[in-house]
Amino acid sequence: MAVLGGVAAAIVGAAGFGAYALVGGDDGGGDDGSVSASGDGENPGPKRTGPPTAKEVRQTAEDFLDAWSGGDLKKAAKLTDDPAAARKALAGFREDAYVDKLALAPKKPAKAEVSFGVDARIAYKQQREAWSYDSALTVTRAKSGDAVVRWEPSVLHPKLKDGQTVKTGAAETAPIKAVDQSGQAITKEDHPSLTGVLADLRERYGDKTNGTPGIETRIVDAKGKDTGTTLRTLSKGEPGTLETTLDLGVQQAAEKAIADKDKASVVAVKPSSGEILAIANAPATGFNTALQGSYAPGSTMKVITGAMLMDKGLADPAKQHPCPKFFSYGGWKFQNDDKFEIKNGTFAQSFARSCNTAFISQAPELEDDSLTKEARDVFGIGLNWQVGTTTFDGRVPVQSDAQMGASLIGQGGVRMNPLNMASVSATVKSGQFKQPYLVSPELDDRKLAKAPRAMDPGTASELRELMKLTATSGTAAKPMAGSSGDFGAKTGSAEVGGQKKPNAWFTAYNGDIAAAAVVPNSGHGGEFAGPVVREVLDAG
Repeated sequence: MAVLGGVAAAIVGAAGFGAYALVGGDDGGGDDGSVSASGDGENPGPKRTGPPTAKEVRQTAEDFLDAWSGGDLKKAAKLTDDPAAARKALAGFREDAYVDKLALAPKKPAKAEVSFGVDARIAYKQQREAWSYDSALTVTRAKSGDAVVRWEPSVLHPKLKDGQTVKTGAAETAPIKAVDQSGQAITKEDHPSLTGVLADLRERYGDKTNGTPGIETRIVDAKGKDTGTTLRTLSKGEPGTLETTLDLGVQQAAEKAIADKDKASVVAVKPSSGEILAIANAPATGFNTALQGSYAPGSTMKVITGAMLMDKGLADPAKQHPCPKFFSYGGWKFQNDDKFEIKNGTFAQSFARSCNTAFISQAPELEDDSLTKEARDVFGIGLNWQVGTTTFDGRVPVQSDAQMGASLIGQGGVRMNPLNMASVSATVKSGQFKQPYLVSPELDDRKLAKAPRAMDPGTASELRELMKLTATSGTAAKPMAGSSGDFGAKTGSAEVGGQKKPNAWFTAYNGDIAAAAVVPNSGHGGEFAGPVVREVLDAG
């Protein structure tokens, strides 16, 4: 345990707001009375109200940082709106994170917020490590009228959330060296889109490889459980090798395909096995939409709806099928894009042109749970996928009336992500759902999800023909132009409330690679998501 002792020296800058350098101190320091930073040495007047003044913000922050850096944690805690929580957290920062030296450098206040630099030293056993970062505090008005620091864990470190603390010690799991199918190393520096995935893989599989844990300063939850966030590494440990299903050639193509987009996600899988070949997001370090997103998939859902209609004998590619400009169901009037219609056309023509009413017109013949069953029982959507990392596995809820009609074209309550829709195309290509996975289930005896039934062979064959037609002469023709071999595609444009433009979707396969992409708030799927998928397919 680190012991802080000594005194704090204030180094005041030109503005009178300076840096506080800890060379020690104990946890006593202050008396048991209340501490106010807002008296300014004047006779007390009426209880103050309203937001703290600039002077109060400055003085309160100065007093709090002075007390904290000087090791007088009791005084520092009393300068907050939650002394008990603050004192416990400040003590934990010293004792559990093993911080034995601390210098705090306040910056110019921005209204009630004061940013400050932290220069600390971690002293764990024989190891000493410098640790620097920026944090911030907010000054608020207490019920007493005093100006106090609003206590929140992020005062200690900006990455801390409620209930979390910092701990230094041996990591719970060893670091990993993730490799692709050919043994090439995969790093977050080279592939920032995989940063979160790599961290998750370490937490799941670090103890299943041949590595040894390092010494780290990490964020833990209220129960002391590791959250997977490392703040400082004192010694790296020895990484163990973890084989993944990724293909760096495809991964690099996926990252390049979305590099110029503000927001986009793409996933590629291998239809014959379910192996995930690539995962990419833009922005690279943002939320992992590719695996965890939950978006309405728009007309790409017609792949599943089409399979259901053909399974039930409600559609035949070669036979005449209605595609009117409008169709009303459940009290809602549905229409096609640009209000087009296909007179005396076939279901194949309606599928290739993505005719909404061709699908919704069959709603009166369906049960409310028909689409849910098809999605789950044939395509594996909504089952508990055991991918080897955190995923959202799709949702096709049972709906009725207009919502059920909307779900047939990928709106309503239907939610998917690129992983789900890449799997849909892969299922069409192989004729059977093969749960996508990133790490071999043999490593940890995971049981991969299995769909209750394979796709009807006749339906599978017809669906491949429909997707081929869409890719050669339908809405997907432009991005798929020049493709050769066994390929097919489907476009989607999902309307989202509050957005000026729809989310663009595209799912396709070519040979033994299937991919899907979403480009939010962009436009038509063929124009914005199609080129992304095509670039990934060409790399397979």
